[in-house]
Amino acid sequence: QVQLVESGGGLVQPGGSLRLSCAVSGRIFSIGAMTWYRQAPGNERELVAGITSGGSTNYVDSVKGRFTISRDNAKNTVYLQMNSLKPEDTAVYYCNAYVRYYSGGSLATGDYWAQGIQVTVSS
Repeated sequence: QVQLVESGGGLVQPGGSLRLSCAVSGRIFSIGAMTWYRQAPGNERELVAGITSGGSTNYVDSVKGRFTISRDNAKNTVYLQMNSLKPEDTAVYYCNAYVRYYSGGSLATGDYWAQGIQVTVSS
């Protein structure tokens, strides 16, 4: 009923930039917080950046000043602009969204994840 689809990952050299997108589709009533996580091999999944429905943002310290999260509510899409990328940013990035959606004759809520997208920073 609800799907999250990511795009924009890939291979980039250190110091380069990438922009991740995550589009939410389905019978959506509203979307609350939208969040980017990442998981590098051998590491736990960590929160990278989050944005509320009102536009308030938060970031993990390691990306502050380099990454920017934003959302387009009309398109049900969240973005992660990543600048000055470092090799340690290499990971699979996951989008998460808290979604209220139409289900039958009522509203339901759920916490949804995208499939993950690889970001590799290497020369």
